[in-house]
Amino acid sequence: MNSESPRAGAVARPDGAAGGLSAAGAMPDQAVSVKGLTKTYKAAGKAPAKLALSSVDLDIPRGSLFGLLGPNGAGKSTLINILAGLVNKTAGSATVWGYDIDKEARQARAAIGVVPQELNVDPFFTPRELLELQAGLYGVPPAERISDQILAAMGLADKAEAYARTLSGGMRRRLMVAKAMVHQPPVLVLDEPTAGVDIELRQQLWANVRELNRAGTTVLLTTHYLEEAEELCDRIAIINHGKVIACDRTESLLARLDNKALTLIFDRDLPDIPPALAPFSPEQTAARRLLFRYHASDSPVPQILDAVCGAGLSVIDMSTEETDLEDIFLQLTRGAHDGDTHDGNSGTAA
Repeated sequence: MNSESPRAGAVARPDGAAGGLSAAGAMPDQAVSVKGLTKTYKAAGKAPAKLALSSVDLDIPRGSLFGLLGPNGAGKSTLINILAGLVNKTAGSATVWGYDIDKEARQARAAIGVVPQELNVDPFFTPRELLELQAGLYGVPPAERISDQILAAMGLADKAEAYARTLSGGMRRRLMVAKAMVHQPPVLVLDEPTAGVDIELRQQLWANVRELNRAGTTVLLTTHYLEEAEELCDRIAIINHGKVIACDRTESLLARLDNKALTLIFDRDLPDIPPALAPFSPEQTAARRLLFRYHASDSPVPQILDAVCGAGLSVIDMSTEETDLEDIFLQLTRGAHDGDTHDGNSGTAA
């Protein structure tokens, strides 16, 4: 640990202190650290007991933009709610900004801000009033509140006195982020922040998230959009059936599969796959189009093109596709369902 100030939010308090945190505290290497975290929901009525998290280990480095991916019911929300102090764990331990969520609950909660998926803003309050109210709930003294600075950072300065009911959906999303930042937590959790929004709004929110992270805030992002995680996150964990089945830097995850695809479009229809190309097992996806799947490490493209020339065919267009996060997600979640968890349950991102 370093002996620096723990304040690492995107909007700095004038005195450098943190709401509920000591300005003289040490800055941890891991913004969030989870060890053996388990949560079992007790049976209720006819519903049986449910194991939501099973001995999860996960480290989220300070300053990272960390993606948490998983299908519905994988355990993402349970993990977030435990970190935020909304759900009690069954076993294991967790720290937020170095504070134990059980032994130092007040400090741990002060170190995290959570932006839920739901747009739960009071329509009869203005953005400034909502931020002032939220700051009061966190015990931030009036002299230390920076509501206007936060609104400006979220692009809402000109709407500070407008009733929340008059704001667009995109503005309300940004207002939710602003509410989570009133106590300037060094860790910000965004739960499905762009679910159900259009492309333009998604891009705006991405820009806001990047700016927060560049300013020093550690961001934990849960999302169903694989493109979003691939675009934003420097580290990603994949959770399924309550277990972390992969956790690594984004580029390292992508490198796990070296699958590539080569598409060739010819100048005439192909009634059948030419015998010279059969050894490469192409798929005919259209009358004039063949798809070749291969491992990049094998580099068979020159041989394929030689075979095309040998067959007397003329190529008018060609393209290649790299492995993307969706391929990895589907492979890993399918493997976990079959009992193969790849990385076991280790969640330390290198």
